[in-house]
Amino acid sequence: MFSTIIAVTMLGLSAPATPTDAAPWVASWTTSPIPTNAEQRLPQIGGSNTTVRQIVRLTLGGRMLRVRFTNRFGTTPLRIAGAHIAIASGPAAAAIDEASDRALTFGGNTGVEVPPGADFWSDPVSVAVKPLSDLAISTHFAALPDQQTGHPGARTRSWIVAGDRLSDATLADAKPVERWFQIAAVEVTAVPAARAIVALGDSITDGYGVTEGRHLRWTDGLARRLSAGRRTAGVAVLNHGIGGNCLLAECSGPNALARFDSDVASQPGACYVILLEGVNDLGRAGRERTPTAEERRAQVQQMIAGYRQIAARARALKLTVIGGTITPFVGNDYYHPDAAGEAARQAINSWIRTPGHFDAVIDFDAVVRDPARPDRLLPAYDSGDHLHPSMAGYRAMADAVPLALFAR
Repeated sequence: MFSTIIAVTMLGLSAPATPTDAAPWVASWTTSPIPTNAEQRLPQIGGSNTTVRQIVRLTLGGRMLRVRFTNRFGTTPLRIAGAHIAIASGPAAAAIDEASDRALTFGGNTGVEVPPGADFWSDPVSVAVKPLSDLAISTHFAALPDQQTGHPGARTRSWIVAGDRLSDATLADAKPVERWFQIAAVEVTAVPAARAIVALGDSITDGYGVTEGRHLRWTDGLARRLSAGRRTAGVAVLNHGIGGNCLLAECSGPNALARFDSDVASQPGACYVILLEGVNDLGRAGRERTPTAEERRAQVQQMIAGYRQIAARARALKLTVIGGTITPFVGNDYYHPDAAGEAARQAINSWIRTPGHFDAVIDFDAVVRDPARPDRLLPAYDSGDHLHPSMAGYRAMADAVPLALFAR
């Protein structure tokens, strides 16, 4: 164990290939699905007969590809009538390179019915993808489940149009939305040394404030740095942030402890976990009323117990578990934290920094705080709400992650 504390490329088609033991499956892009509410549902365009083109940024290249569709929170079957993948013409554009368009199959069939609560992989497609490629996943839905599964914080555009438009190269009349629907992962066959980092977090990891496919989350910056490094080029970054998510409490989506199996343990090729959770637990505890001193002490102990559980479960899977300190949020009007809430944050961060609790520590708090007022974000790194970092703040977080943690 060790402890470290620190303050459109192209996608091209290839000849057919067969995955082997020397080319394992590794997740290249993932997201954390949640049950969608009425506002987050797929817009009704053409009723149930709808095509959705979703753009995702791959962080690892490979020779073959498969897509993981999800009906994880559905209560009725998800009926996929067809699906395609293709080179996207840009990180948020509806158009694709028509020559690269390829149909996906499911057990050799063009469609599939995904049971409630289940995920379903497509068959592998022989295609050479480069790191940081923009991939378009087009899906024709015959019927959507009563309870849809999705991710509202896509930070890039998806495109929706009525009818079967899977092979339409432009989707010129499509409606844009910045959400993902019924997809969970893209996996690739990669070099034997390929591996993945799972970033388990809340809106600060999800990239609150990033829009239009600009890929400015701290995880995006980390992916670019890793891809450029000789000893880290085979490392994928999997963003499992959920806006409003909590470590233990039921906030937005399943809490971090509850989703560990689906979001961390099930990712092929995962070798590392970066845990950055807890600000919403602290904030919501004081949002409606002022907790007593005893309640705050109990919360700190409960959160530490939660961190211990995640660390133990990660280590049981032989994953390196890296703790991220909770960033400042004094001044935020939504949570309006008081001195006791700040003291709780400091107590938790002190525990996170203590050697032995995690295999390594990334001190995000030290990176983005104001040295003159350490309970607040540095103004240059503040998005304006005194909780979420600005684009410069995300960049500073990405630049602060020591690549030596992942070098081989």
